[in-house]
Amino acid sequence: MKYLDLSVSDEVVSQIVELTSFKNMKENPMANYSCVPSLVFDKSISPFMRKGEVGDWKNHFTAEQSKLFDEDYEKQMKDVDIPFRTLI
Repeated sequence: MKYLDLSVSDEVVSQIVELTSFKNMKENPMANYSCVPSLVFDKSISPFMRKGEVGDWKNHFTAEQSKLFDEDYEKQMKDVDIPFRTLI
């Protein structure tokens, strides 16, 4: 907001923080894709928003799958002017 030279009350900031929490967004059909037809996004396979835990993918990808993903991502993004990061 400072960048845009705007200001709002602390109450509005608190509401924004609450409404954009993982818990609230997971329950919001506009954010969790529950309003998208199953033909387009089958939530029975995996919900769009799972746990909200950083790094949980490591519990689902093998080391080989992670390596293949990183290689493919780097290949797909090579012409995009965004630096490729392997560590966060």
